[in-house]
Amino acid sequence: MNVAAVVVSHGNAAELDVLLPALGPQVDELVVVANVPGSIGLSPQGVRLVANPRPLGFGANVNTGVRETSSELVCCVNPDAVPRPGAIATLAEFLAEHPGAGVAGPRMVYPDGRVQPSRRRFPTVGGTLLRRTPLRRLADPYRLQRRHYNLGEHPAAPVEADWMLGGFLMLRRTMFQQLGGFDEGFFLYGEDIDLCYRAARAGWERWYVPAAVVEHEHQAVTDRRFFTRRTIWHWRGILRFVRKHPEMLKLR
Repeated sequence: MNVAAVVVSHGNAAELDVLLPALGPQVDELVVVANVPGSIGLSPQGVRLVANPRPLGFGANVNTGVRETSSELVCCVNPDAVPRPGAIATLAEFLAEHPGAGVAGPRMVYPDGRVQPSRRRFPTVGGTLLRRTPLRRLADPYRLQRRHYNLGEHPAAPVEADWMLGGFLMLRRTMFQQLGGFDEGFFLYGEDIDLCYRAARAGWERWYVPAAVVEHEHQAVTDRRFFTRRTIWHWRGILRFVRKHPEMLKLR
């Protein structure tokens, strides 16, 4: 199956200079959505550039990019998420062999090689309060919520996941269209959890494929600073998720 990739740029010219040469040869279609006017220079050969007249949220940008492609498999890619050689082919081969899978995520690693906890369980109310408030200064979520982050688990073979970070995901177009794409009501944060949750409810599997490796800087701004514009976006995302899926409050 052919593979397309959609990259959303917010003024990440330096990161794109690293990403596009690594990503381009691995996909059949490559779209860069410039969310900030003038955020990238000339479009490299083989890259389709979509320039927004005004900034949009992450989900809206990915949806825009997906509409510019026709491949059955589509990767949403952050500018700081660089696939190692063969990563795209590994994910595509897995989805080709597992028709019930709608989402496949790679093993994400920091630039120094440490594994990122990109495969996670659906959130709980208490866990979210600990992670997204100053309480995390008193109680380290990575120590108290090992189950949420699947810490200590290093699977060598593909395993099913609740959800995975949206910084790099391969999506089956059939599933994506069935779900109506990303919910554009999320501006930034939460849209990846929402998509995977809706996929689960629709009967689609989500898989973590560790043989596919992606180097990801992962700024984690909201983990270090609580009172920023991103904090507001994050809490808006959390509240929207709860309003859409109130059963999560009852079950968790």
